[in-house]
Amino acid sequence: MIDKIKELIGEAEAFTTDNKDTLDTFRIKFISKKGLINEIFSEFKNVPNDQKKEFGQAINSLKNAVEGKIKSIQDALESKEEAAGIFGDLTRPGTPVNIGSRHPISLVKNQVIDVFSNIGFNVSEGPEIEDDWHNFEALNFPAHHPARDMQDTFFVQMNPDYLLRTHTSSVQVRYMENNQPPIRTISPGRVFRNEAISSRSHCIFHQVEGLYIDKDVSFADLKQTLLYFTKEMFGKSKIRLRPSYFPFTEPSAEVDVYWGLKTETDYRITKGTGWLEIMGCGMVDPNVLKASNINPDEYSGFAFGMGLERMAMLLYQIGDIRMYFENDVRFLEQFKSNF
Repeated sequence: MIDKIKELIGEAEAFTTDNKDTLDTFRIKFISKKGLINEIFSEFKNVPNDQKKEFGQAINSLKNAVEGKIKSIQDALESKEEAAGIFGDLTRPGTPVNIGSRHPISLVKNQVIDVFSNIGFNVSEGPEIEDDWHNFEALNFPAHHPARDMQDTFFVQMNPDYLLRTHTSSVQVRYMENNQPPIRTISPGRVFRNEAISSRSHCIFHQVEGLYIDKDVSFADLKQTLLYFTKEMFGKSKIRLRPSYFPFTEPSAEVDVYWGLKTETDYRITKGTGWLEIMGCGMVDPNVLKASNINPDEYSGFAFGMGLERMAMLLYQIGDIRMYFENDVRFLEQFKSNF
């Protein structure tokens, strides 16, 4: 009898099905009132006393094997039915999908690119780790020039001839080296300066710098280009240019846009003047053209540069520049509707 029980245990463990009726037949065969387990248990009284312990353990093993098999198959069939019910029911509401958002810096950068693309400017890019020639020397920053003090630079420790670029003007130098006029390009990118981090400044920020070189380019062309940009970007049609100094442009100017004084915020960001500085610009210095093998007697050009963080702070009324770099989801989710 014990050998027969062992055979039934093997049969129960080998049993498998994906059909409820077949499983029910298996259950009835083994554990119904007239099933094999009850039938075998009824023989317990006829078993010799010295075999009762072994016989009882065999019956329990058979019962556990049958019940375990039934439970595992039932769970598998129920999971299959549940999955079919979820994915097969086309009337069920769809699972909500979280919409991602672009970073405000990316949003503003794309806007600037779109504005200048409409008037023929292409986009050029370059390395963030730059050499001294492209970042300083070719831009009219000779060694020991006082203007270098304007740029607090991160130098590469193992090789002081390399540094983290302090402006994207280095991209313009590379572009001029590999392209002949007419040149019309903008260079968006991340730049680095060794500055204290506060609500208004950071050691990492983003710039878009533009360059236009051709025959007979004048300061009037520069002003008209910038006026077009401010109208498209801010909806403002009044700008002013104040004399300034940059080593790579001469003459140079700071560009202010008339923001207005309609609200308290306008008063705060313009310090009560209504005017807001947005970028620097100027005519490309002949020395810069010479450094890139462009004849300054034949060609002239203008350049301009703006900070994207400042622009985004204006457009989205962001009060702390550090928020751009902290990856706070609560901050970034505010830009979900912007593409």
